[in-house]
Amino acid sequence: MKKLRFLLFIFLSVSVIKINAQPLAAYVNLQNQVMVWDNGMLRKVDYLLPLEMKTGRTCIPYIDNSRSFKIYYGGGVKPINVGFTREFQVTDNIVTYMNASSLNVFEKGTIKNLSTIVDQYYVGDSVVLYHDNLRREYKAYYNGNLYPIENFLAGTAVGGAKVSDNIIAYTNYANQFRIFFHGQLIQQEDYPVSNFSVGRNTVAYVDMNRTFKVFHNGKTTTIEDFPPDNFMVGDNVVAYTSNDGYFKVFYEDSVRVLGFFRPNYKVGDYVVAYQDGSGYFRTFYKGEITNLESYYPQNYTVQYNSVAYVNQAGMLRLFSEGELYDVTNAQVENWELNYDVIKYQIGASLFKIYYRGEEY
Repeated sequence: MKKLRFLLFIFLSVSVIKINAQPLAAYVNLQNQVMVWDNGMLRKVDYLLPLEMKTGRTCIPYIDNSRSFKIYYGGGVKPINVGFTREFQVTDNIVTYMNASSLNVFEKGTIKNLSTIVDQYYVGDSVVLYHDNLRREYKAYYNGNLYPIENFLAGTAVGGAKVSDNIIAYTNYANQFRIFFHGQLIQQEDYPVSNFSVGRNTVAYVDMNRTFKVFHNGKTTTIEDFPPDNFMVGDNVVAYTSNDGYFKVFYEDSVRVLGFFRPNYKVGDYVVAYQDGSGYFRTFYKGEITNLESYYPQNYTVQYNSVAYVNQAGMLRLFSEGELYDVTNAQVENWELNYDVIKYQIGASLFKIYYRGEEY
């Protein structure tokens, strides 16, 4: 009996964790009320049109009608301040906001002040790079802790540093290439690199010898002896066109050749969407290739595990987590993909949420 109760507890715990991992969605209805969709439930969280609102995976920060800054998190709204916040950003797990020149971060219900004087900052899903103008140095916030980075970066932080998800890559004042990953500062290259891009657990770059390298989960691999024509980095994935005209994807520490063509393509987190050599619209997702359409759409959105678009027949379609769904063929006023959730509007007053094959 005790064993049965223990197994039931584990099952319920895993179920709760899985449910809580579901992304959020928000919209303002015809009555100017703020509605939040969370765990399959629709909640009314504010009664007046907000001045600004953004949707993250676990948080929805907004400035309400009276200029109060609030954050929806964990099923409720947390008031942060009244009239002080001038800008804010939200990612998967954190919210950053500026009160005058003071930078603050909200993570898992806890607020931490990073510095009272900040003139530059860049935000990933769980990491923040910022310049503490009070101490004249760059620092990183990660997992509740602060880490010193450098006193100076090469050029501006825009050209000298890139932040994504849980990783920072930058060129320092001595033109040395460095990576901040899981709280560790890695001396990646002692010479300048000509091009680099970042994603979750991943940095792709061309080194001084013009070889194409990928840093992934602490391991560096040379994947081409020559610079690619182009490349994009997502979460644990790198898509690129090699200099000899092959379209390739680096995934799970190996390179996969998708064909001899130079495609139009996009990389959004875990998904690579591309036009193959025959003009078909396809996706590469976690090692599997899926054919979506026999043509390449001009407009589509790629985010997290999903691709969304309206096809030639007027069907709003969603490819998500390896499955292809026909969402609706009704005339949609507007639609938006947030993480793996589609919110769309039919007519003036009908709002719908679509997630994992279910309409809400």
